[in-house]
Order: sequence, then structure tokens, then C-alpha cells
Amino acid sequence: MNTWLRQPLISALAATLVFIGAAAMAADGANKDDAIAMVKKAVAFIKEQGPEKAYAAFTNKDAQFIDRDVYVVVYQFDGKVLAHGSNAKFVGKDMIDAQDVDGKLFVKERVEMAAKQPSFWQDYKFVNPVDKKVEPKQMYCERLDNTAVCSGIYKS
Repeated sequence: MNTWLRQPLISALAATLVFIGAAAMAADGANKDDAIAMVKKAVAFIKEQGPEKAYAAFTNKDAQFIDRDVYVVVYQFDGKVLAHGSNAKFVGKDMIDAQDVDGKLFVKERVEMAAKQPSFWQDYKFVNPVDKKVEPKQMYCERLDNTAVCSGIYKS
């Protein structure tokens, strides 16, 4: 093959491989089903092992409760964080007045929703632990006693 044909062909193949790789990575991103499955697994673990052991596992980033950017958080209905799979510094803190970058009181909204319904989705913005950027997030939560057990996906 002529040299002048070989270079464009190699460039086209390389571009195709990059595109396929990017598409595969996007397809590998967490989705709503992943968040729901994580919450269901967390709720079952709390029921089986008890809250103390479960909350420690979630906060200590036990591999079974971390999947890419999906992790577990648990809030009491008063806004106190009982477990946080992305940032252990939140545990024990009253986050009822926490706001996202748009001023949304997302924790207050979350615990109010949990008190009224057994499961729900919530939209807000939060720091993605993978890329450290504030991104739109959807959080799936289930009520368990006086807590909201949640896991979410980043939409960008």
C-alpha cells in the first residue's frame, strides 16, 4: 500500500477505536437500575447485620457498597447523616440545612420525601467523587424505619 494512503487509514482506524472506547466507557456508567439495586442491597444488609455494622460498612467503603460513582448514604429524618460512602466526614453531622449550588435544601427535601413515601427519586447537584466536579445527580431512596437509605447516579 502506498505511504500516502497508509497514514490516513491509520488515523481513521485510531479515531474509530477512540470513539468505540468512549462509547464503551459511557455505556459502562452507572444507571438508575444500579442505584436501585445498591439501595435494595443496603436495606437488606441493614436488616441482616443491624444498623451499626451496616453503617460502618457503607462509610468505610466496603467494596460491595461501592460501584463506580454509586455509593450508599443513610439519613435520619432529622437530617443527621448515619452513613456516607463518599465522605466519612459527614457522618454524625446534622445536614438538614445543606444546600446544593442552586440553593436547593436537598437533605431537608430528601427526609421530608422519605417520611411521606416508601421510595422516590430526587434531583439535585453534588460533587462527583470520581471527577470531583459538581454535577446533576439523581438519588434513589427507600424509607427504612425513621431513615432514608439512598444511592444515586450522576447525570453528566
